[in-house]
Amino acid sequence: MAENPQKSTAADEGEKLKIYFLPNLFTAGNLFCGFVALTKIVEANLTPDAAGHVDWMPIKFALACILLACIFDLFDGRVARMGGHESPFGREFDSLADLVSFGVAPAFLVHRVVLRGALPDEYTQLGWFIASIYLICGAFRLARFNCLSTMNAPGAGKDFLGFPIPSAAGLVASLTLFIIHANENEKSLGHWGYLLPAVLIFLSAMMVSEVRYPSFKSLGLRSTATGLKFLIAALFVGCLLVLREKILYFVLPLFFTGYLLYGFIRPHISRAWRREIEEDDDEAEGAS
Repeated sequence: MAENPQKSTAADEGEKLKIYFLPNLFTAGNLFCGFVALTKIVEANLTPDAAGHVDWMPIKFALACILLACIFDLFDGRVARMGGHESPFGREFDSLADLVSFGVAPAFLVHRVVLRGALPDEYTQLGWFIASIYLICGAFRLARFNCLSTMNAPGAGKDFLGFPIPSAAGLVASLTLFIIHANENEKSLGHWGYLLPAVLIFLSAMMVSEVRYPSFKSLGLRSTATGLKFLIAALFVGCLLVLREKILYFVLPLFFTGYLLYGFIRPHISRAWRREIEEDDDEAEGAS
């Protein structure tokens, strides 16, 4: 029997790919920041000058781009959910951007800043291998998240399965910024620089782990806040006002480290405390 052309046309229209402008604009900003970070890392000259000082400004700019990419990534999903514009295209585009900004850029950063200068020439390949572990685990984490989202399985909704790659990149970037700030007048990053490869390997394991982290997707402009949630927000705003430019050097590493450790202590705190920290009050009331 010949195929009905009207049916085929209707099916094609029903399966038309939806690409929403504003959420994907934020994702494009994320990807752009990742690309700029990579170019600045490549352009950086880390050879000490005659006075023994290193020009860390290109690396600092790259780190700022990675942190700015985290902000873009924070908002693209929220903008999509607020407008009811979540789509398979947005999910895939977001993962591709995340792999560049939060996978390739931090891995290349640690290799360029620490591993290449710290290892003897005959062990250069070991540095690439350490950096590639983080990248591969990050790609695995993103692929697993997309599969769980498609299957509507736990691990891609209110809870994340494994440490999220944007948070991993944020921790690497903010910690690197802190170490550079602490050793800015030295010829090198000192022994603190060796902390970065260890953190990179640990985060690699955490991204592919079974440890669950809250996504905080229910928190938005319409969220209500009481008790502990309000106290945490007030302390964070207070740090912004008091520390100002030092926020990048001290508060951000503590913030990302706190989120990393929260996954370990989360199973051991009461449900009431977890609901107070993680959920929107309106949502909690509707679920009760």
